[in-house]
Amino acid sequence: MTDTLRLAVLEGDGIGPEVVPVAVDVATRALAAQGLTVETTALPFGAAAVESDGAPVPASTLDALEKFDLWVVGPHDSASYPAEVRYPPPGAVLRKQFGLYANLRPARAVSGVTATAPDIDVLVVRENSEGLYADRNMTIGSGEFMPTPDVALAVGVVTRAASERIAVEAFEAARRRRGHVTVVHKANVLRLTTGLFRDECLAVAERYPDVRVDEQHVDAMAALLVRRPADFDVIVTENLFGDILSDLAAELSGSLGLAPSINASDTRAMAQAVHGAAPDIAGRGIADPVAMIGSGAMLLRWHAARSGDSRVSAAADAIDGAVAHVLGEGIATADLGGGASTSEFGAAVAAQVG
Repeated sequence: MTDTLRLAVLEGDGIGPEVVPVAVDVATRALAAQGLTVETTALPFGAAAVESDGAPVPASTLDALEKFDLWVVGPHDSASYPAEVRYPPPGAVLRKQFGLYANLRPARAVSGVTATAPDIDVLVVRENSEGLYADRNMTIGSGEFMPTPDVALAVGVVTRAASERIAVEAFEAARRRRGHVTVVHKANVLRLTTGLFRDECLAVAERYPDVRVDEQHVDAMAALLVRRPADFDVIVTENLFGDILSDLAAELSGSLGLAPSINASDTRAMAQAVHGAAPDIAGRGIADPVAMIGSGAMLLRWHAARSGDSRVSAAADAIDGAVAHVLGEGIATADLGGGASTSEFGAAVAAQVG
């Protein structure tokens, strides 16, 4: 354990330079209240890095990230980059370089925010290294290609090894939560690929007799999340399915602006909110920082579990509690029906943790 945490900050595009500093400030104050110091270093990333370094993720940034305990990463707007640097997107570069195979996306209703499903409290554990997304599944090039101008194909990749490790992540998370895992697949149609994913998850389940396990087809899962969300705890699934279901769960909990996330390997993690860069509202001071703040809390909790430092987990708990308190007091940004600016909401949360 150390009294100083080194934090890399990659602000990104759109609303990133507005919400990322708020999240960093809140985390810094929460850790300071536990007697810990944070050293932050800004690294080039996104559109600004394209201008300064010619690439959205410069080699200097990748080299520097090796030296940091924790990373906070803002959204990227790769669609706006020059065509020659648009692919692969920055998030894919970071995931592949550092093997960030697990994308953890909780969705929980909170007091003060109107939720379609006020009893929802789920964690989507999304396999993040392969599956049906074309930027995940090739060493070189894309998993999409066109043999003729009129035919487009995509390759979906599922391996036993990747399915096994994400299943372990899900079952370990369930032990920390309410002891229930739902394996989501489409093995009635994608019998070999998502069938392999399902079978490997069920094989891992045999190692966790204390955790209840069931399975659902992805289309049925979407309906059931709307109909009876309280019946679910941890949802483990492949990449595309996890992306869709986690957005659905976030909206059921109140807003995509509430949805935090971390991308992790066994040894590294980065905080990055589920939402995108929202360039249409960038610079207006109205962006909701809740998801980014919550992502920071998740990152601290991940670090605490591996370092054994209870001060870091206490800081994470303080952040989550502060956000819930501020929202419960009716302080919110416009997307949640409030009148607070990004900085005003951040200041209210920072006052609670400090």
